[in-house]
Amino acid sequence: MTYDEIAQAQPPFAQLLGVRIVFADPDRVEAELPVTPQLANRNGMLHGGAVMALADNLGGTATFLNLKPGEGTVTVESKTNFFRPVAIGELARAVSLPLHKGRKTMVWQTTITRADGKIAALVTQTQMILQGRD
Repeated sequence: MTYDEIAQAQPPFAQLLGVRIVFADPDRVEAELPVTPQLANRNGMLHGGAVMALADNLGGTATFLNLKPGEGTVTVESKTNFFRPVAIGELARAVSLPLHKGRKTMVWQTTITRADGKIAALVTQTQMILQGRD
């Protein structure tokens, strides 16, 4: 499989959210998320859980692009800083970059921006690499 094929094969949850991968290679994954009313909180802004899910999906996708055959990945830690809201109708953009790519863990930082280019959230997550079972 190519990087693009792997990146486009998103899990059902990411599809339910509406995540669209627009670029992917082993050192960078970019995505867009249309902010719909279904993803809103009580204040009419993008729900924090949707922000975290977007970032988690990108970090997992980025790690997956770096795995050897038979390996898997799971999130073991995630931290989110929220800076600004993202309104319904906007397009949230996310870029995930590696901070550490090791044999047992990878750490990814995902920056989520809103339509005006300002940072809405910054997520740092650790992905554990699961060894294949023979």
